[in-house]
Amino acid sequence: MKLLHLDSSVLGTASVSRQLSAGIVARCKASHPGITIIARDLAAEPALHLSGAHMAAFQGAVVEDAVLTADLLKGNAYMDELFAADIIVIGAPMYNLSIPTSLKAWIDRIAVAGKTFQYTATGPEGLLKNKRAFIASARGGVYSVGSHAAAIEHQESYLIGLLAFLGITDVTVIRAEGIAFGPDAKEAAVTHALKDIAAIAA
Repeated sequence: MKLLHLDSSVLGTASVSRQLSAGIVARCKASHPGITIIARDLAAEPALHLSGAHMAAFQGAVVEDAVLTADLLKGNAYMDELFAADIIVIGAPMYNLSIPTSLKAWIDRIAVAGKTFQYTATGPEGLLKNKRAFIASARGGVYSVGSHAAAIEHQESYLIGLLAFLGITDVTVIRAEGIAFGPDAKEAAVTHALKDIAAIAA
């Protein structure tokens, strides 16, 4: 069994999403002794954002730029790691109502027609089957269902929708929100999230 662990927070050791994603990975390791962990720190080593040069390369153009070549190889590795993984753990803080750009860059490399999804006569079909995903979500405000700000939440909803589009529907969100409301609120949110992690079933 293999687990792909992605982190995207720029806050390093101060990151709540990193704390939660590490907790989820530890829980999975305890439930599945011998599991192989593949870790990617997308904030520390981000992929380039898609460009016209990328699109030309995808269409078969000769690539002579060393930086672009290295980035294309990184994208290929992203795809290989995703296909190999049985479990995906995504550390995803909310940045400006959505996800970090490094995580979006990763998504742009793995959401590829003909590889991770395909178009059919009845619409798109995800090609990633029998995978489980966890989203370690951290956000300063409160955006969960029923809150006054729920309508402008484009972080968890985007990731859940994207994963389903690719065929991954077994998704669990571990959330710590309202962490910018002061030390007590942050501690309470993290404590609640850690209890949710402890309750994850194998």
